[in-house]
Amino acid sequence: MTTIFKHRLFWPAAILVVLLVINMFTSNQFVTIRDGHLFGTLIDILRGSAPLVLVALGMTLVIATGGIDLSVGSVMAISGAVACLLISDLGDQNAVGPVLLIMGIAIAVSLVMGLWNGALVAMIGIQPIIATLILMVAGRGIAQLITDGQIINVQSRPYATIASGFFLTLPVAFLVAAAAVALILLLTRRTALGLLLESVGGSPTASRLAGIGARRLTIMVYVLSGGFAGLAGLIYSANIKSADSIAAGNLIELDAILAVVIGGTALIGGRFSIAGTVLGAVLIQALGVTVVAIGVPSDLTLLFKAVVVVALCLSQSPTFRAKVFGRFKARPVGAEVPA
Repeated sequence: MTTIFKHRLFWPAAILVVLLVINMFTSNQFVTIRDGHLFGTLIDILRGSAPLVLVALGMTLVIATGGIDLSVGSVMAISGAVACLLISDLGDQNAVGPVLLIMGIAIAVSLVMGLWNGALVAMIGIQPIIATLILMVAGRGIAQLITDGQIINVQSRPYATIASGFFLTLPVAFLVAAAAVALILLLTRRTALGLLLESVGGSPTASRLAGIGARRLTIMVYVLSGGFAGLAGLIYSANIKSADSIAAGNLIELDAILAVVIGGTALIGGRFSIAGTVLGAVLIQALGVTVVAIGVPSDLTLLFKAVVVVALCLSQSPTFRAKVFGRFKARPVGAEVPA
């Protein structure tokens, strides 16, 4: 049990269980089957966490190399804007082939955005926070140029499926995120890629001297981050059936970084946990749903979430636990009590 308590993911998992238990008692339907599909609060949490899981996956890989990507929210906005603009121009918005092609185009644009970030960081040498801040600011403007400053509405059933559809009783958005997680786990834990990323994050110079293509790996993770953000943007815009360049992905980069930190990934690079990131993203979504379920006033929602997050981060700190719980350890008989 001591080993379990000391595991870095124990407390996030414990708090997630507590949140789910609270929702079991506060929601009318926690999990139920309707029309052959699973519905309920738990399914809403899994479906709602899909965009954040995707963005956090890319963020994890970037942070593992010692970088940061602040542009993911803007890339989401660009991806949704491109998709909705092209779909709105279709003669038949319910044509599956053209819609899939347009989704591929939107993701390709997102990959190019990631390539831009990677080139600025790895080839030109700009600090990651500055390089991605450029696209974070400019990306919103690009998205608004694409949509001409308007909210573009679409009525495409194939496009909406990626956000609100079901397959094998499970939400398609959740299955897409799960497939992405499985792919990254396979690449980072069943090949040498994970070790190479940790090497680059630990010491880019030493990695380069050891023959590791640090620049290529750095560019690759930013491209992946852009691609995952673009996919998340498609899910977001398909969910609301429109392209909202201002609201799409707004501040999601902060939630993604928080999910990465909760999952145990070191912000200085060199160590990362995909499973921890997924757990952190689902926990953040569950916390948002729980806040509404227990009736926390809207003006106190952010403060409530901040308190929970601070408590969680403190519980994960070995130094904090040692200082707090060490005071309650039994002292040997006759031992002097410090003044």
